[in-house]
Amino acid sequence: MKKISKTYLNKPFFLKNQEQADLIKLSKRGDIARGVVIDKSLSRVFVDLGVLGTGIIYEKEFQGEKTRFRDLKIGDNVFAKIIELENEEGYVELSLNQAVRELFWRELEQKKEDGKIIKVKILGANKGGLLATIAGVKGFLPTSQLSAEYYPKVADHIDRSTKILDELKKLVGKSIEVKILNLEKEKDRLILSEKAAKQEKLQEIIKNKYKQGDVVEGEVSFITNFGVFLKIDKENNIEGLIHISELDWQLVGNPNEIVKIGQKIKAKITEITENKILLSLKQLKKNPWEDIKKKLKKDDIVDGKPLKFNSFGAFITLSLNDKKNNLKVQGLCHISEFGTIKKMEESLKIGEKYKFKILSIEPEKYQISLGLIAPDKK
Repeated sequence: MKKISKTYLNKPFFLKNQEQADLIKLSKRGDIARGVVIDKSLSRVFVDLGVLGTGIIYEKEFQGEKTRFRDLKIGDNVFAKIIELENEEGYVELSLNQAVRELFWRELEQKKEDGKIIKVKILGANKGGLLATIAGVKGFLPTSQLSAEYYPKVADHIDRSTKILDELKKLVGKSIEVKILNLEKEKDRLILSEKAAKQEKLQEIIKNKYKQGDVVEGEVSFITNFGVFLKIDKENNIEGLIHISELDWQLVGNPNEIVKIGQKIKAKITEITENKILLSLKQLKKNPWEDIKKKLKKDDIVDGKPLKFNSFGAFITLSLNDKKNNLKVQGLCHISEFGTIKKMEESLKIGEKYKFKILSIEPEKYQISLGLIAPDKK
């Protein structure tokens, strides 16, 4: 290799314009400089930085970049971070490793700003979410940032967190598309979102394919204590939620009483918010409250079966004696009728038939207030 003297490397230059003078004045430690490799030895690389002079990169500044150091050739363009504007040898001291890291984080920031979709491989899971890496940087994908396709659907369970972790572990080894939600440079970590990566696509599909009031058909994919998930588009993994209050006109204690996993049903779209679809099953059924005024009135004596107890009373299922439509509604026997919860539970048994008096009725509010008739008064 031809030896280049220090005099040549620190060749004098003449400022051609004020812009060059400003460039020198504004340059400082930590800036990223661009230059051309003009010489290389076993332990250092010299870089022509133009008006800034000659830069030097010592071998120690190639930490983690040994291959890059070996492959550098005279004439190559490089980006390096300024460590010192003038070191003991009179050169602008540079670090390739720090520049690569700085430029990498800038690239990640740009990808975040642009909303770029990145494919990552899931490497692990914990109770909070999934673990992945992007070019060596740790990435964390919180469970809350998973779309309906990958979100762990776990029914209420005494050890629910363990069940969720078991479901998340099934995703290890799988490649999924994500967006960068946040950069935590000081922790050398990225926060990722799989839900955001699919959001725009799903919103577009939903916007073009569905609207409020539509009746859709789907397959029950999951049942939880708060409702039922209905898959209405298998190809695009679009699901809608039927809240427990929208399963039937009568009070539902357990959604499994109404539908089963794998069952195909129709439901009505009641609301579309971004990429969420809310459905109703009961709105496709006859509303029993429409006939309440014709069939029931204040002071009527009716048969009813306790369905559920809570702190403010007992919910009672009333049959409207309409065998053709099997119409049922719920009324409330207030806790004040018993005095205490204990006395209420002693007076009534779930599923048994009792006689009640209608104390008040408001069909437009879907409310009936009941009073228990003692056995000797039947």
